[in-house]
Amino acid sequence: MATNLVHELFDLTDRTIIITGGSRGIGLALAQACAAQGAHVVVASRKREACEQAASQIRDNGGVALGVGVHMGEMESIHQLMATTVAEFGGLDLLVNNAANPLALPISEITEAAWDKSQEVNVKGPVFLTQAALPYLKQSDHAAILNVLSVAAITYSPGVAMYSAAKAAMLAWTRNMAAEWAHDGIRVNALAPGPVDTYMMQQNPPEAIERMMSMNLQGRIARVDELVGPALLLLSDAGSYITGQMLVVDGGFSEAR
Repeated sequence: MATNLVHELFDLTDRTIIITGGSRGIGLALAQACAAQGAHVVVASRKREACEQAASQIRDNGGVALGVGVHMGEMESIHQLMATTVAEFGGLDLLVNNAANPLALPISEITEAAWDKSQEVNVKGPVFLTQAALPYLKQSDHAAILNVLSVAAITYSPGVAMYSAAKAAMLAWTRNMAAEWAHDGIRVNALAPGPVDTYMMQQNPPEAIERMMSMNLQGRIARVDELVGPALLLLSDAGSYITGQMLVVDGGFSEAR
């Protein structure tokens, strides 16, 4: 009986989910996990071919998935993503705003063009995609939004002030969305990973990665699959009484700072 209850709490059978930045890293791990839990997964990212490849892998493993290319800085592309999702699956239950642009510049060297590029993917895109998803989420009995942030939103992160500020802004959006849409039965939460072994992390020099590991209470960076459990908690009925929160999953990185 207890086993059945736990299964039901995390079951996503026949729920439709869009995951941006879903073709690799944390997004891909979440896409694969949600499909394994029975969800209809829309893998979205800028590179259409990568999305289709990820979706094909999920289908090969018995899941239901669709790959859709999207540019999170372009409104037409955002609305096309929603239209394609609804046409294929009839609605939307879950949304994961995971796509990000970690453009790195010292504050003294930030340009207007760099600012716009950072903001359009990290803030503008998630906000307007969520807005486009809202009518469909209101029709769902299990509606949940997960904004993937970073501990950079609450810690000093050298060289990536634009990224940090954007993630802090998304924390504010998370709380405001949760408050405004609670009466519609829509839960909105944020996941704030610390250093994770993703493509983004791998672009750092080895000494920078070593430094991050040494600053972490657990002395390591996370595997992408270690974000799956916390994300499923916030997306599934297991987290039905959680909204407006940021769950920090960082191995103690922010505490050590």
